[in-house]
Parts: sequence; C-alpha cells; structure tokens
Amino acid sequence: MNRLRWLAILVPAVLVGGIELLSDTFLDPFLPFPVDTALIAAVVLVTAAILSHFAFGQIDRLDAALRTRNAELEARNASARALYGVSVAIAAMAQLDDILQAIVDNARRLLDGDLALLWLVGPTGGPRLRARSGGAPEVAETGQRNPLDSPSNGAQMEAPLTEVPLLRGDETIGTLAVRRPPGRPASDDELTTLASLASQAAIAIEADRLQLELRELAVRGERERIARELHDGLAQVLGYVNTKSQAVDELLAAGRIEDARSQLAELAAAARSLYVDVREAILGLRGPVTSGAGLAAALRVYGRRFADASKLAVRVEAADAATRLEIDPAIEDEAFRVVREALTNVRKHAAAGRVVIRLDVVDGWLVIEVEDDGRGFDPAAVAPSDAERPQLGLAGIRERAASTGGHVEWRTGPTGGTIVRLTIPIEPEPDPAAAGSSAAVGTAR
Repeated sequence: MNRLRWLAILVPAVLVGGIELLSDTFLDPFLPFPVDTALIAAVVLVTAAILSHFAFGQIDRLDAALRTRNAELEARNASARALYGVSVAIAAMAQLDDILQAIVDNARRLLDGDLALLWLVGPTGGPRLRARSGGAPEVAETGQRNPLDSPSNGAQMEAPLTEVPLLRGDETIGTLAVRRPPGRPASDDELTTLASLASQAAIAIEADRLQLELRELAVRGERERIARELHDGLAQVLGYVNTKSQAVDELLAAGRIEDARSQLAELAAAARSLYVDVREAILGLRGPVTSGAGLAAALRVYGRRFADASKLAVRVEAADAATRLEIDPAIEDEAFRVVREALTNVRKHAAAGRVVIRLDVVDGWLVIEVEDDGRGFDPAAVAPSDAERPQLGLAGIRERAASTGGHVEWRTGPTGGTIVRLTIPIEPEPDPAAAGSSAAVGTAR
C-alpha cells in the first residue's frame, strides 16, 4: 500500500517531466506554443483521471469495509446491551420456570426467530421440553428431539433449528434452539448470543438443583437432630417409665404400698421432666433466631420461655456492642443452639435454681457465657477424651462451636456452679471517628 502511494506521486511527475523534456528537444519543431502546453495539460488530466479512478475506488472499498465493520460493532453492542438487560431481568426472578421462559423469549427476539425451544435431559436420558416461545403448540409439544421433524410440519427442511447445548462442566444437560426464517442462517455473533443465553439457562438450572439439595440437606439434618433429641430424651425417659411401671406393679402385687408410692413419685418426676423436654423440642422447631431480631433478643425470648417451662430463674445480660452486633445468620443459629443445649444440661444435671446468660464483644471476639449456681462438676470431666458422654450433650456443643469458627470451654464458677464459655471470632469494630458514625457493627469472619 505504501508503494502504491509513492507510485501515485512519482508516475505523474515522471510522465509530465518526460513530456516536457521531449517537447523542448525532439518535438519542439513539431509542437510550437501553445500546442505543447495543451498536450501537457491533456496528459496530466488523463493521468489524474486514471489515478483518481483507482484512488476513489480504493477509498470506496475502504469506506464500505468501515461501514460494514461499524454495523457489526453496533450489532454486537446492541446484542451485548440486550444480553445485559436479559441478565438483569433474570437475576430478579426467583422461579426457575420464569427464568427459562424469559431466556427462550429473549432468544427468539434477539435472533429474530419465530420459534424458540429449550429441552432438558430427562431422568431416563431422553429429551424433555421445558420451555418454548412462539410457534404452534402442536409443533412445540410433540415431545420429539426436534419438534420440527414432525410429519405434520412441512417446513422442517426449509427452516432447521439453530441449536446450542446447555452444559454442566463436560455434561450436556439440555439444548436451547431457535428457528429462523428460511435462507437466513445465524451469524457467528448470533450463535455467540444464543450460547450466552444457554449458559445463563445452565447456570440457573444448576443453581436451582443446588438449592434443592441444600434444602434437602437442611431437612435431613433437622430430622437427625430431632431423632437424636428424641432418643436422648423421650426414648430414655419412656424406657425409665416402663421399668418403674413394672416395679410398681410388682410392689403392689407384693403389698408394699409405701414402696409403690415412692416409685410413683419418681414416675411423676420423670413425667414432668419429659414434659419440659417436649416443650424445649417444640421451641427448637420454631426456629432459633428470627431474621433481623439479633442473637441477644432471641436469647431473651427463649430465656423467658425456658424459665416458665423449667421453673429456673433465667437472666440475660448483653453489652451494647453485643446487642448491636450483626453476624451471619448461620453462625447466629449455631450460637443460639449452643446456649440452648447448655441450658438443657443445667436443667437436667446441675440441680441449679438460677442461670445467667452474658453476651459481650471482647478484642474482636463475641463472648457468650452461661453460668449456673448448681452443684458444678470437675472441669476435667469434659476433656475431649471424655466427649462421649452423650447425656451431657458435650460433643454436640463442641461441634456447634467449631462450626462457628470459635471454641467452647467449661469451668467452675467463683462461688460454685458451672460456666460454659463460647467465643466466636468477629471482624474488628470500625473506629467511629474514621467511619464517621458512632454505631460500630461487626460481622462474623
């Protein structure tokens, strides 16, 4: 191209110079003035016309190529804006069916098609139509791999489907397809757009599957927790009641009335204990911490209910920093359950009359203490090597504490009784002067 530019300058100059030289030497007798001047002007005009034709042709080709490129860029930009709009709209949707329907609607619109379909791989491995947009219902609901292959549709050869797979890793989980007018195959940009929509569909499907699995795991975990509580509480007490009932029957048969009454008194005490266990289990099923209420408020509410059921005096003391603290709901729930299990141990084993629950934030840690005035026990009895004592629920408390990223310890109180201390790491509170606010709120790590 650079050589052509130089030739466009040199050729006219050499040509004009050569004619001028010939007219002044050999052709001077034959070309008197002003004929020689007219000849030179004519040669220059012809040369300029020829070179201009090639130059303008090149400019026109470059202009056409530039226009085409600009049109492609504008189309891509429009497609990108449309995809962004689709992504924003889909992100606001919660139901998978709504998301898939929005994807097929936009696929048909962006690719200027008259039919869009989305299949998923069914449980048996065959295709299952999940969403469609446009087209006659009898065409889109044939249940075949390609509904356009139906004998009732005569346009299958003239308007084939443009398809892209829905992928989960290397696995194909479905297909997104659009039917375009005959003779208008999809461009590379349109295929890219369709592939982007297929990726969004695959992500939405995978997210829905994972959410379903999480819900199933949560339900399974809650069932296992209820089963453990029933086994450790209700089943054991019922076994105890059965044994005592047999003993009372034998004592009555032997005429030992006073001994039978003593056994019945123990049965009544066991029934009261079982009643409290059932009430605690019902309270646990209602959900530990109400969204937005905060851990301190939830413990105050539970403390009042626990006190009514167990006839223990329960007081909750929370520092301002702990009351304002916002932590992850999952960590909040685990901390609540640790306190609840500690209170259950107090009721069953401590022979206490008073319990104090304290919450504070100390050096980047949320500290929760449950202190009772009961008979206490040897702290060595709760060493990790003895964590198999299920009647105290110590192993479960340790597991819950570890799930929060913190730890738990037991020790004897200054005046007897037991203190259960749970510490959970939190982010350092911001400096009010630096943050421009006096409300310091930490978040769980």
